[in-house]
Amino acid sequence: MIRRSALSLCSLLLASCTASGVDKFEVPLAAPPEFASDLPPSGSDPVWWNAFSDPVLNDLIARGLAANLDLVAATERLRAAEALLVAERAGRLPTLDATADLGVEVGDDGSRVSGGGGLIGLFDTDFSGRIGAQIRLASAQYAEADYLRSDQRRLIAAAIASQYVEYRRTGAQLELLAESTDLQRQTLRIVTLRFEAGLSANLDVRRAATDLAQTQARLGLIEIARARAEHALAVLLAEAPGTLALPAPDGDASIPAFGVGPAIGGPANLLRRRGDILAAEARLSAAAARVGIEQSDLRPSLVVPGSILIGDGSLGNLFTDVLATIGAALDLPLFDGGRRRAEVDAARAQLEASLAEYRQTFLRALGEAENALVAIGAYRERADALSAAIEESETALAQSNALYREGLASLFDVLDAQRQLIASRQSLLDTRADQALAFIALHSAAATANGAGAVDAHGASSLTAEGAAE
Repeated sequence: MIRRSALSLCSLLLASCTASGVDKFEVPLAAPPEFASDLPPSGSDPVWWNAFSDPVLNDLIARGLAANLDLVAATERLRAAEALLVAERAGRLPTLDATADLGVEVGDDGSRVSGGGGLIGLFDTDFSGRIGAQIRLASAQYAEADYLRSDQRRLIAAAIASQYVEYRRTGAQLELLAESTDLQRQTLRIVTLRFEAGLSANLDVRRAATDLAQTQARLGLIEIARARAEHALAVLLAEAPGTLALPAPDGDASIPAFGVGPAIGGPANLLRRRGDILAAEARLSAAAARVGIEQSDLRPSLVVPGSILIGDGSLGNLFTDVLATIGAALDLPLFDGGRRRAEVDAARAQLEASLAEYRQTFLRALGEAENALVAIGAYRERADALSAAIEESETALAQSNALYREGLASLFDVLDAQRQLIASRQSLLDTRADQALAFIALHSAAATANGAGAVDAHGASSLTAEGAAE
């Protein structure tokens, strides 16, 4: 009767474990069919920074992707995750350890050397499903590390391109500063000659000299910004700040123009491309696996230990006594004051938090792409308006200079037209740099990650986890 009761209990427990097996659930993300703003023209080159047609930038990004220390650290974290996955998979195999002992016994009848040895093994049948859940957890953590490494490459390329644009911006600012000071020196020379001829007041000389000094005062700020961009590039390339060789300021200091970049696709493509989104999906899978691990503690576990022991206490008769044993140990959870159930509830709460983080990561990526698209269009319109403003300012300055020489206009009119021209040129320079940064932000937001996520064409992610159901 006891044997029949035990068998009935085991059958009931096995049926319970089978009923709470693998559960598949979907995480739909409401990705809009298309972006709210118009997409720029697209080409076939998958490497977006090639659209700048700048060999210096291409070289910097190649060096950064080969030497960046954050990427090196991400690669080592991936290796660690791979090793942990191998270790968890080893849990499905039996373990075997060897034992040995050697001693000397001293008595009245003399001394005697004794010893023995044996093998001790253990096999976990994974009756509770814990090992399987642990493997799924390690696999998800490996996928997360892989996607984070890919995302690190995306961030490094974007950071290098952005700092390079800032470096080129400061170079263009230095050239513009030189042109502006030359223009103001000419005005100061004309005003000084008129003052010496008695045609202008000394106040006009002071005003022209003040404008020149204020323009020259910007030199230090530009040099600070240039040094920061150069030092940031050096750090991204794993080099000491101040040692990076870049083009001299008197070279081509224009802002690099972005041509036709690779296709962006629709918002749903972000789910298949962005490394941070795929990493968040992997974290969601890991959280689901943790639920399975905690639920396994609610089920019985079955392990099969065994041993082979050799020796009878005498080295001379070492193999005369061999003892082999094998058994089975069934662990039945009965009462723990609610601890196991509370741990399952905590794992479920972490799963819900990971789901919210996954959705938030996608929305943040979608917002980055939309912001970049709006910025590209706005900067294009602003650049056109500033180009027209520069043409008008140049005409106004030429007319005011001519009228000033004839005594038909005041110096204030000349200086005002001069300030407007300088400001418009500076604004156009900054707008072109900001537009280049917007292109970088757009293509970084849609950059492709290495590997493929479990995402279908409709933007729905399917995750599988044992024991994720109620």
